[in-house]
Amino acid sequence: MGGACTFQGSQPVNRYLQCHELVLYKYLNHAKNSLVVVIIDFRIRLPRLYSNLSAFTSLDYVTTTAPSQPYGQQHLNEPLLDHRAGQRFLTEAFKVILEEVLCKGIDVNEKVCEWHEPEELATLLDLELRENGEQQHQLLQRVRDVAKYSVKTNHPRFFNQLFAGVDYHALTGRFLTEALNTSQYTYEVAPVFVLMEDEVLSKLRSLVGWAQGDGIFCPGGTVSNMYAMNLARYRAFPEVKLKGQRALPRLAVFTSQESHYSVMKAAAFQGIGTENVFKVKVDDRGCMITDDLSEKIELAKSQGAVPFLVHATSGTTVRGAFDPLEPIADICDRQGLWMHVDSSVLAQHMTLNPECNYVNVFVIRADSVTWNPHKMMLTGLQCSAILLKDTTDLLKRCHSADATYLFQQDKFYDMSLDTGDKSIQCGRKVDCLKLWLMWKAVGSQGLEERVDRAFAHTRYLVEKMKKREGFQLIGKPEFVNVCFWFIPASLRGKENSPDYQDRLSKVAPVIKERMIKQGTMMVGYQPQGGRVNFFRMIVISPQLSYKDMTFFLDEIERLGNNL
Repeated sequence: MGGACTFQGSQPVNRYLQCHELVLYKYLNHAKNSLVVVIIDFRIRLPRLYSNLSAFTSLDYVTTTAPSQPYGQQHLNEPLLDHRAGQRFLTEAFKVILEEVLCKGIDVNEKVCEWHEPEELATLLDLELRENGEQQHQLLQRVRDVAKYSVKTNHPRFFNQLFAGVDYHALTGRFLTEALNTSQYTYEVAPVFVLMEDEVLSKLRSLVGWAQGDGIFCPGGTVSNMYAMNLARYRAFPEVKLKGQRALPRLAVFTSQESHYSVMKAAAFQGIGTENVFKVKVDDRGCMITDDLSEKIELAKSQGAVPFLVHATSGTTVRGAFDPLEPIADICDRQGLWMHVDSSVLAQHMTLNPECNYVNVFVIRADSVTWNPHKMMLTGLQCSAILLKDTTDLLKRCHSADATYLFQQDKFYDMSLDTGDKSIQCGRKVDCLKLWLMWKAVGSQGLEERVDRAFAHTRYLVEKMKKREGFQLIGKPEFVNVCFWFIPASLRGKENSPDYQDRLSKVAPVIKERMIKQGTMMVGYQPQGGRVNFFRMIVISPQLSYKDMTFFLDEIERLGNNL
């Protein structure tokens, strides 16, 4: 409060009521032998005396030794924030989150999304930021509105992205990370998390097959892939750090036609140029053709470019295809190229499932690996790591700037614990806690079980899809990505019609619009190569059941049969 309260001749005996914004005190006045009731109103940050309480016959009065000031103008000798009021708000807000996001958000009887057009949604949310703040009950309504109108990615029928579902131990780690609010750059401000990140990265590397190495958590798989490109360039041309790209020859990067678009972004961002990314042909399954890789390397050389990186993919974004890592590794060894494996989606399966241990023999030959636990491992966004086989401190040498206000060389502890100079960032969010806590809870066996369950549901869906008229698979799924066309009755048997492809391309967008506006489920679609729009169903959440797979097929039919 803005001023100290003086209760003349009174002695407090107890506080007997506390609610969201009011605190009521009862006082016994010995001098007048009467009760005094004071209610502190935190909404206006002023002590207020409520005299209309019929339960009391006489009330003393309250004075203040100094006038209270509006919020933001308190005396500098007092805290600006009211922690008690803030904690009460947090408690009530968490109740809303628990009910609206974590209870309703996983209920199949609730909508996946509450669709509104942008102008209408902006009005419903009242997004305008004003000069004065709002009262607590208004803010709680804001929390409810945000929860209500957001897409429920934890919903069992959210199939739209390569992340879905919720792990409550990981979510607890996310809450704790936000509450502690520290930066993962020095041991002095993040001692727990420096040690924790080292342990988690070591475990991830061991699953890839490396007993030693390096790594760092990054803000997403795109940034992890950017790290790989930057490190590969630095290893080949360390002078780039001092002199820049102008001191280098034209460089060449190689990746498949179906690799993630972050390769192009990285080339543009780092000044290499998108024209110097050579796209390698893929086979019918979407896997890189290594003969074409060799031809593209020679083509780049003939044009005066210097190859330095092959970006392979284990689990492409759309079709979930695996590039053949062993022959790619052979080519990289012969050519002296850095081999990066983007396994943002699939590393979990390759390394945790014993049936796929043979893949480790090939991944282990890579120089770097991208791994996104926020996808199939359900840690929640964001959680991505770049893992390195290097043991020469390449990561730090490439990115360090030796900021003396952070990385003093005369600290009283081991300076190697200050890992922040390995990163291209300064402030870096703690991303290891949610993965560590979840792993502690379920163990490696629990994570493997989730992957096996996803594969079982994928197989079930594919078998049911094959038996239904109107569903046309785009190849046999290699992972949990099930790609298919839905052929409405009006188009069946008309594949040779001149307008067939054009009409088929319009089916997926209309079905997607209908499902979102009705809120029944969400699934993605896209064109790719010479294929017109097709659905990409992602079977990833451990909350799924066979009933959800059947519902998905029924719902596609319901939404699309009259097209």
